[in-house]
Amino acid sequence: MKFNFVVKKLSLSFILCANLFDEFGAFTLYHPPAVSDSRSLNSNSNKQYNHTPLFMSTSTAPRKAKKSVSDRTQAETTSLIRDIVQAAVEAGPRAGPVRTMQAYSAVVRTVQDFMPSSSPFSTRQQETFSAPVALRKLFERMGATYIKLGQFIASSPTLFPKEYVVEFQKCLDATEPLEWNVIRDVIEKDLGKPISSVFASVDKEPLASASIAQVHAARLKTGEEVVVKVQKPDIDESLKADLSFIYVASRVLEFVQPDFERTSLSAIAGDIRSSMLEELDFEKEATNLEEFRDFLRDNDLRGVATAPRVYREFSSKKVMVMERLRGASMLDADKIAEITNSNPEATIITALNVWTTSVMNMPWFHADVHAGNLLVLDDGRVGFIDFGIVGRVSEKTFKAVNELSIALSNGDYPGMAEALCNMGATDDEVNIERFASDIERVMMNLGSVQTDVTLTALNDGSLQGSLDVDESEITNVLLDIVEVTENNGLKLPREFGLLVKQSLYFDRYLKILAPNLDVMGDERVGGLGSAVDVSQLPPQEV
Repeated sequence: MKFNFVVKKLSLSFILCANLFDEFGAFTLYHPPAVSDSRSLNSNSNKQYNHTPLFMSTSTAPRKAKKSVSDRTQAETTSLIRDIVQAAVEAGPRAGPVRTMQAYSAVVRTVQDFMPSSSPFSTRQQETFSAPVALRKLFERMGATYIKLGQFIASSPTLFPKEYVVEFQKCLDATEPLEWNVIRDVIEKDLGKPISSVFASVDKEPLASASIAQVHAARLKTGEEVVVKVQKPDIDESLKADLSFIYVASRVLEFVQPDFERTSLSAIAGDIRSSMLEELDFEKEATNLEEFRDFLRDNDLRGVATAPRVYREFSSKKVMVMERLRGASMLDADKIAEITNSNPEATIITALNVWTTSVMNMPWFHADVHAGNLLVLDDGRVGFIDFGIVGRVSEKTFKAVNELSIALSNGDYPGMAEALCNMGATDDEVNIERFASDIERVMMNLGSVQTDVTLTALNDGSLQGSLDVDESEITNVLLDIVEVTENNGLKLPREFGLLVKQSLYFDRYLKILAPNLDVMGDERVGGLGSAVDVSQLPPQEV
């Protein structure tokens, strides 16, 4: 009975998502291959789908007869049954019942938040119901999988409605740390030897604790300072159970209601599943780190930027040991000025140029350059850390981004409109002049993002100042861009949203560290429209 209740609740969530997708009008998603029985839970996340726009002009598009469940073929039925069986096998016998009870508890607690208290002595205030708030709270209580899914929503304004993207910015991936003896057991099991044989010391208090892993500072017996990223025990079973259920639920919904197939719900669920399960394999993140370090070496950038070295001999799928980088956050203007001899402008130009060069020269790019993942080291170099989230840009999108960058540098708003048209998907003719006017308005809003100045009184009577920009302003600018494109009949790919969000992070850092810099006119700043001249980077500081 409880299981059926949870299934109904989650099914309603999928229906809600499908309806939310419909609100976008011009919605483009990847579609699975035409051969229905070729679907598999083990599909490669890099597979290519037909990029088919769903936006159709009602005046010209012929109305097709709706497909019903009775039209399903034997091959489609067999494919669905195979996926259900495979999901059950991969999830394991324990995970399903345990997660069902956790889901039931999470749903009940979330419902109670919006119900009046039955106790006359209760001081709890009844919350006004809001679907985005309710869904965010439910996701946080459901644990790692749904926290990651919430972060996916927060970083995908080209896919989800504004109110959900904004609300899920609050979905923080921070959890109570596990006890040291639990983490120690994971490390020793993966190493196959006692911790004392590898590490001279390990801090029992973690530097950070997230839904999937927690990080501890340590020192190797050979003397190097390192950080140890340790996957929490049994988290893989939980994720596999949740993600398999989400995928199967989307497949069942599409099977019984074929009209949902136009949203490619199961294709999205399958790709999210592949992407999240990749995060469980620290060897993949280690490979990303090594590839980025190779990129720095091949482009003679090791003097101005770095990424942590991975100690492969002490790393595995569940434990990663890497060099510890010490430095200041990109938001710490005073510390950066001290490190760079009052020249923070050169540092942010270096960071921007290195990242831009990586976008143009690597098969993937760092897709999470928030202030915690971008450091200014004590020797003046820029340190890139945490390569768990990377983005990949298709050739079509990359070409359009180049066109957009050139038009942006020239202040050519019609050119920007045409570049976005080349990137997006639509079946209607776009009014370039009106689109260009809307883009100009968005660019004016981008220029109006304000930097906050905070003054703090110290014990010695002096004042310390800090600069920052509200994170929500970055999201709102990105949402404005998405809204403008949709209002003009376009739907942009998700990778463009990821690229733009990273660019907005850099815009934030530029306002703090180089407020007077002319980004478009300064020859030291490389853009996506042309190759970065390494000789224009600031002098090497090693």
